[in-house]
Amino acid sequence: MQNVSIWSEEFGAGTDEPILLIMGSMSQGILWPDEFVGRLAAGGRRVIRYDHRDTGMSGTVDFAAEPYTWDDIKNDVYRVMHAHGLDSAHLVCHSAGGLLGQFVAVERPERVRSLTVIGSSPLGGGEGQVIMRALTGQPQPEGSLPEPTPEFVAFYQALMAAPPSADRRARIDGMIAEQRLLHGTGLPFDEDAARRLQEQIYDRARDLSAVANHRLAAMAKPDFEPVGVLHQVKAPTLVIEGSHEPAKPGHSAIIAEQIPGARLMIVAGMGHTLPPEVHEELATAILAHTAG
Repeated sequence: MQNVSIWSEEFGAGTDEPILLIMGSMSQGILWPDEFVGRLAAGGRRVIRYDHRDTGMSGTVDFAAEPYTWDDIKNDVYRVMHAHGLDSAHLVCHSAGGLLGQFVAVERPERVRSLTVIGSSPLGGGEGQVIMRALTGQPQPEGSLPEPTPEFVAFYQALMAAPPSADRRARIDGMIAEQRLLHGTGLPFDEDAARRLQEQIYDRARDLSAVANHRLAAMAKPDFEPVGVLHQVKAPTLVIEGSHEPAKPGHSAIIAEQIPGARLMIVAGMGHTLPPEVHEELATAILAHTAG
């Protein structure tokens, strides 16, 4: 399935160093906050963000008729780069987007000027299986990645057991509750700002339920991630994790250990989201890392 439309937008001068922002699973590109994007553009970067297939304003897929895998979601990275005329770019990636960025850096090193992964897991670590075992109460095999926090597990266990929300208000309330959990406990949570964001996410989605196709894509090819390849990453790599990461605690240190020369940065108070309090620190670090 290669003909699905992908929504993207760019900021900054076309002659500036290009940064491609890759968001996580089931997530729209606008989860890269405008203020953060603006800081990167003001720092002299050409910044591109996009909606994954089956999210936001990108095309949706009838998965039963035209199934796809995370290989296809990864190949959409190349499609976005091609559409913006980029032979290579700095990849800045969040959560499962970090898996895509790591994979691209291994598969096509000439396309990656630098790599930044935020709140992600090491390629080949099977983080999706770790989370599912945690949610279903199964033991983790020896050597598995660290589990999510107990609060994360309890929230998603309850979510899986609950009936779907019936109306817009209830659905948005649930999305705000999820954002609050992922935000973590290290910084104040701005519920009014969260409501504005989740209303925007709800209203701009072609089909909000289509994000579930990302889970189906993972199940269609569980061994999507190559194992034992991170030593092949040639791109200068910055690995960032919040001190209050609820979903993938401690995973960033493992990435940094496996990629030669990678630097690890811990952001005080940050969880698994990108709140205003961390924008300056993140942007400053990424601008330095992408300075060439």
